Amino acid sequence: MLSNRYGVLKTVLIIIALFSILITGTLGFMVVTNLDGLGRAVQVLALIKSQSLADADMATLIEGATAGMVQALEDPYSAYLKPELYQDLQGNIKGTYGGVGLLITMDSEQRLTVVSPFKGTPAQRAGIISGDQILRIDDRDTSELDLEEAAALMQGEPGTEVVLLLYRQGQPTWEVTLVREVIEIPTVEGQFLDGYPGIAYIAVTNFTDHTGAELGQLLTELKQEGLKGIVLDLRNNPGGSLPAALEVASFFVPEGPVVYIEAKGSSETLRTVHPHRVELPLVVLVNGGSASASEIVAGAIKDTGSGQLVGETTFGKGLVQTVFPLTGGAAVKLTTAKYLTPGRHDIHEVGIVPDVEIKLTPEEQHEALVHAPAVDRDPQLAKALELLRP
Repeated sequence: MLSNRYGVLKTVLIIIALFSILITGTLGFMVVTNLDGLGRAVQVLALIKSQSLADADMATLIEGATAGMVQALEDPYSAYLKPELYQDLQGNIKGTYGGVGLLITMDSEQRLTVVSPFKGTPAQRAGIISGDQILRIDDRDTSELDLEEAAALMQGEPGTEVVLLLYRQGQPTWEVTLVREVIEIPTVEGQFLDGYPGIAYIAVTNFTDHTGAELGQLLTELKQEGLKGIVLDLRNNPGGSLPAALEVASFFVPEGPVVYIEAKGSSETLRTVHPHRVELPLVVLVNGGSASASEIVAGAIKDTGSGQLVGETTFGKGLVQTVFPLTGGAAVKLTTAKYLTPGRHDIHEVGIVPDVEIKLTPEEQHEALVHAPAVDRDPQLAKALELLRP
């Protein structure tokens, strides 16, 4: 009985401390002005412990209270991250995860389909190719899964196994057992385009810790082979690391400001981070899926006149989030600043309007994703190449 009372008292004190931080910003002196609100919180805690049929332990209640504070901000980009979610986020930023190395999508008939295997991964070594359909993951029928659930099932601890049932057109289904490895997600791919001498198509799929190095290596190789112009594809790029966006922008814009950051009580100008600009004709492809870090790059290129933007208005996420680690392996992600383009444009909930607007049908969007780069199936890419013709 005494231990229960101690637990309740401990939780009440924690709640008081949390409210104090919210109200005063400090734990130094707990001057609580919203006594009614604090009283309600204590009442709810007492009622849950004494009356609720559902039996929640103190740790669960504290976890819920912590998450609830962040939710009360009504900011879709702020979140309380449980330890497992924080680990996933760190993996995304670092560009690595435990898995088999497949980029997947749902085709027009909602069948789980391989876009491509990553180079040097278990999936590629097993002979899986673009267009293969995944019918089952272990004992789960993929027709019952959404894309995120399917991806999560194939991920896991390196060294563990996952069994896939696959189908390739014109062949019988077959099973393959793959051993998960640490997968380094390639974020940059590029190649010269047939029929367009010296013109390279470069796709950046997201921004991780190694995106800048990947792009630098690719540009060095392309220049050695006679690079004369670039189509930079940022479509459906959801963003990612701010430092990576600075690195990527620095390859294309002149020395100077890339983005202005305005935080609570402070402002900062982030400038180009290296002098390796590639001064060649440039067209950037964007659409409604181009967000955050990709908008920083596109906005810097547009405002500095370093290239032309083709496609559709970007998503419009002009906010910066900071992740703060907490005790116990959790973290909180908070919106801490907004950013402006070099021309001091606030693009939040507005987006960046391309210089040449070309909208794709849903079918064309799917073709551009699965078969990129395919000039005959992608009007936005075709227009970019038209602009790059001498």
